[in-house]
Amino acid sequence: MNILVVKLSAIGDVIHALPVSYAIKETFPDARLTWVVEPPAKELLVDNPYIDDIIVFEKKKFKASLGGFLANFGPFRRRLKAGNFDIALDLQGLGKSAAIAYFSGAPKRFGTCDMREFSDKISKPVRGANRNGHIVERYLDVARAIGCRVDEVRFPVVVSQRDKELVPKILAKAGVPEGASYAVLAVGANWPNKRWPTEYYARLSDWLYGKKIIPVFVGGGAVDESLVAEIDAKAEIPPVNLVGRTSLKQLAEVISGSRIMVGGDTGPVHLAAGLKVPTVMLMGPTDAVRNGPYGQTENAIEVDRSCRYCWKRACPKGLDCLAAIRVEEVQKKIEEIIKKEL
Repeated sequence: MNILVVKLSAIGDVIHALPVSYAIKETFPDARLTWVVEPPAKELLVDNPYIDDIIVFEKKKFKASLGGFLANFGPFRRRLKAGNFDIALDLQGLGKSAAIAYFSGAPKRFGTCDMREFSDKISKPVRGANRNGHIVERYLDVARAIGCRVDEVRFPVVVSQRDKELVPKILAKAGVPEGASYAVLAVGANWPNKRWPTEYYARLSDWLYGKKIIPVFVGGGAVDESLVAEIDAKAEIPPVNLVGRTSLKQLAEVISGSRIMVGGDTGPVHLAAGLKVPTVMLMGPTDAVRNGPYGQTENAIEVDRSCRYCWKRACPKGLDCLAAIRVEEVQKKIEEIIKKEL
């Protein structure tokens, strides 16, 4: 049996879908599983023992021009057809993923409960027991629909031995001695509405130092670089800056060795939850029931605003959404988690 999983989009979204690969192979060990992903998240899937092949969908090449689309469509379609897929799982539920599922030629196609852009006309929406629950379980409901049992929810992320050996050196060079206790803080998020104010992070950073826990900021891109620069300027003690200084797999190893993760609804924070690292997620435009840290939603802190769960990238009211979450609330939650460890 040949199975195609289509999950594109952001790193956090792909992390949420990872347990589907394990569920499929747990139930159908002889199945051949192929995953279609966009370039930013491809690294997460490399060396996954439950994925046999990876097809990269380079959206930019298709959107660049009509010529670009025509030049890339044929080879991409042939690559899909070569998989001889029996089943396609569209975990994206958008027009582009629906097209990929359709052109795969799979006679059976299933999607999530909340499909959009007419994708429900291509793949059958699965409205399972968890249709109002966490997004991880909604994806697993799609796997259950093709007969998968889910005895264990596992987020397979395989870090190479080389990266495991490199990470302590990266940390030491940045200011975290081997054996030191440290916390990872995700400074940014794709949505401006999901970012905690930099002055709050600066205060939390200094507080962590006072607890003998080194604050380590992670992220990527120019926006995150500017945010951590603001934090550095506002903090009494400069935090450790690893923004843009690790690969995704190296970041996973950094997170695995941390005492706690703090951040908004963003990829590195979901990665921490998947790795079972204690995770404090700060939430406003999205809700913890659907998007909170999987397996530890009690560690989500949601804003006390009547307009929360708006699902807007930027606040239509002009509010700094997460500014309603006070530093003291986060400190209290971290202390609760630390006490449980002792």
